[in-house]
Amino acid sequence: QVQLAESGGGMVQAGGSLRLSCAASIRTFNSGTMGWFRQPPGKEREFVAAITSSGGRTAYANSVKGRFTVSRDNAKRTVILQMNGLKPEDTAIYYCVADQRALPRTYDYWGLGTQVTVSS
Repeated sequence: QVQLAESGGGMVQAGGSLRLSCAASIRTFNSGTMGWFRQPPGKEREFVAAITSSGGRTAYANSVKGRFTVSRDNAKRTVILQMNGLKPEDTAIYYCVADQRALPRTYDYWGLGTQVTVSS
């Protein structure tokens, strides 16, 4: 069973930056995809960004392209989401995800989430 632990959420003013980190509990997830979803207040969960095991392929939601960057450190079994130019509409609970497949549409493993609040 893979466990994912997020950190780095918090409150920031519009235009600011935050860095989210997620560590996976087992080494075998170095061969899979890791990424992020988010759930804004009163809305459905939505895809944010993902990265394959080698880091050679990434995917982003249109709403975050050019502002967010996803990266990973396989030695530390960690995926990072650098969020710049934050907007109030980025306010959400952010979930770390992982899966053995390459950039799947659905993910088998989810973290508990970390709150990000962007004030105007």
